[in-house]
Amino acid sequence: MRKNIKLTAAAAATAALALGLTACGTASDPGAKTESGAKADASEALVVAASPTPHADILNFVKDKLAAKEGLTLEVKEFTDYVLPNTATQQGQVDANYFQHKPYLDDFNKKNKTTVVPVVDVHLEPLGLYSKKAKDIKDIKAGQTVAVPNDTTNEGRALRLLADNGLITLKDGAGNDAKLSDIEDAKGLKFKELEAATLPRALNDVDAAVINGNYAIEADLKPASDSLVLEKAEGNPYANFLAVKDGNQDDPRVQKLAKLLNSPEVKKFIEDTYQGSVVAASGTVK
Repeated sequence: MRKNIKLTAAAAATAALALGLTACGTASDPGAKTESGAKADASEALVVAASPTPHADILNFVKDKLAAKEGLTLEVKEFTDYVLPNTATQQGQVDANYFQHKPYLDDFNKKNKTTVVPVVDVHLEPLGLYSKKAKDIKDIKAGQTVAVPNDTTNEGRALRLLADNGLITLKDGAGNDAKLSDIEDAKGLKFKELEAATLPRALNDVDAAVINGNYAIEADLKPASDSLVLEKAEGNPYANFLAVKDGNQDDPRVQKLAKLLNSPEVKKFIEDTYQGSVVAASGTVK
């Protein structure tokens, strides 16, 4: 099996320039044509971009334990940001990605004129409020500073979590894309907007922070036990999914991976490994 490749945002950007962002066709489309005019080989490795935890961990479990039985060769490329996986998928540098939820993808596609689409839900990472100073949500008081993600969908999600737990009041009609200006009553709290990946490191500098589940896990936080409050899984619209460039949904390799990601073996791996900090999704095909 090919060695798992970890790309930082800078390295990925350099690779993007080297490979050329306007390549014709992608390997993920069995009918796509290479520069020589030949059809891409459907037996080639499926290259998937993923956040390190838990996405790449889950994919590597599939690669090591399940893929061979399905005749699937899987290559995992790790990215540490929320932008390059989608641009790499759109430009054909990778065949698929696994790191995001639907509200984020919808916003990304709109802003970047990309055509990345979901294939199948895999898991949910409940968003949580964390603090190194407060032991209980009741300890969060007026005058304190709370850090939130600065991207549109995750900021709205964070503000909804704070509102649902009584820390703020949002204006009527504030939806999933709520921003700081939609706060009707901050109840004396101050807010600091930061890139989602940096929030765990900011815990030493703020009174509390709303952190995405994958970044919390990477920082050795246990969402199920370390968070002051945690999103409820039931009815949550933020399931993370396998995604491809539109038109590549029926690639046999993509369909094999979608099936494996929703298998009983993967569900058990998620349950055993993350102990409630990551929850297996229903697997509804998009």
